[in-house]
Amino acid sequence: MPEITAKLVNELRALTGQGMMECKKMLATVEGDIQKAIDGFRKKGVKTSITERTTSEGRIIGSRSDDGRAAALVEVNCNTDFTAKSEPVQQLGMAAAKILLANPSANVAADPAIAAKVTEVAQQTGENVHIGRTAIQRIDGGKVGLYIYTVTGKIGVLVSVAGDPSDELLRDLGLHITGRQPRALALSREQLPADIVAREKEIAVAQAIESGKPKPIAEKIAEGKMRLFYEDRVLLDQPFVNPDKFKGSIGDMLKAAGATIKEYMRMEVGQAS
Repeated sequence: MPEITAKLVNELRALTGQGMMECKKMLATVEGDIQKAIDGFRKKGVKTSITERTTSEGRIIGSRSDDGRAAALVEVNCNTDFTAKSEPVQQLGMAAAKILLANPSANVAADPAIAAKVTEVAQQTGENVHIGRTAIQRIDGGKVGLYIYTVTGKIGVLVSVAGDPSDELLRDLGLHITGRQPRALALSREQLPADIVAREKEIAVAQAIESGKPKPIAEKIAEGKMRLFYEDRVLLDQPFVNPDKFKGSIGDMLKAAGATIKEYMRMEVGQAS
């Protein structure tokens, strides 16, 4: 009979949400076969595995280094918003974010301490709880802004800015990236996928020709439409989301502050970044 190790027991606990002794007994009965153990619980009338429940809810939780040069985001997924906003989920996400800050290459979901805490939270709540996406940014000669949209807790932003950006500027950038619709596709025009630019220009020219304009004029009209397209989809070209505070583009705001965005990312529960 194979040895029933603590690792094997914890794995079954994470998959089923059952207690440690129940998992150990079941594993002993099926000679350490995880799948047979899950089937065994089901035959006993235990509800389907908590990991089969849809994890459409969750929270984005972040942590920032004391010197402001690094920040990390962690997505924690679960079944209900009630659990998502609970203290155990917040503590789990913060613990995972701090591990990522200390070791940017860490697979936090596989970290023994985090895996044990995931199991603990799943048992406390009876829900399928797991670590989702993670992200970290570091910068020398600048700061990384960390912004969490506290109204829902479901959106987080990291933005690395070279220079000496104020905390207010970093907050403003985080607010803009969170709330601006449509969302930017790229930081600069040069970073936009060439096929998207070509398609938009082709459509703009075709629309002008369809309205009866000759091609040379249609090309000019298309240039104007492309400027509007860039304002929609390029972060540096986008007008700041709060014109009462700053009237101009994100590029203008950065120029006034003597700062430069190096990279940014937006993470939202249930959506691809």
